[in-house]
Amino acid sequence: MTESAAQRSDASARPEAPSAEQPLVSDDSAHTIAHLVESQARLGERIEDLGRVIARQAATIERLADDAKARAERDRTGADLPLIVELFALHGDTTACATTAESARERDAFAAIITRIERLIVGRGGSLVTPHADDAFDALTMEAADTTKTDDPELDRTVDSVLRTGLIVAGRSIRPAGVVVRRYQAPASGA
Repeated sequence: MTESAAQRSDASARPEAPSAEQPLVSDDSAHTIAHLVESQARLGERIEDLGRVIARQAATIERLADDAKARAERDRTGADLPLIVELFALHGDTTACATTAESARERDAFAAIITRIERLIVGRGGSLVTPHADDAFDALTMEAADTTKTDDPELDRTVDSVLRTGLIVAGRSIRPAGVVVRRYQAPASGA
């Protein structure tokens, strides 16, 4: 049986189909692909490692920045503490002058100075403790200069009157407010 010339030219133009014995990819190509897959996996691991390193560094930088801010605040408060204490003393003196002023005009002038001093204290990191009558007594920011009796159990351990303003700087009580505290005492029964 002989093939015709047309069939032979057709057969030579078509690529030969791989047989079961002939692989689709050569051994060199398979080795190259395996090497690329392995390299890609290692690259992925390195990228993940780098991501963890960057995340740790970012957390460290953030922590250092927070520490620096806190240290600066402490330093600023520490440096201003003597000034705040002096301003607080001036506040007390001015308040005393205002209460003993002989005219409304003098009282108004002292009140204006008191307001300015309070702003300076707050601006430097301090805060004034000014309890009011009937506030609950707070041993952290108040000092019981005296006590008075009350027959109302609801008023036990509350402020009766304020003797002097207190001062807090950076969350620490520098000078507690002086107050008169009510203490409950049951009324004596008539026997």
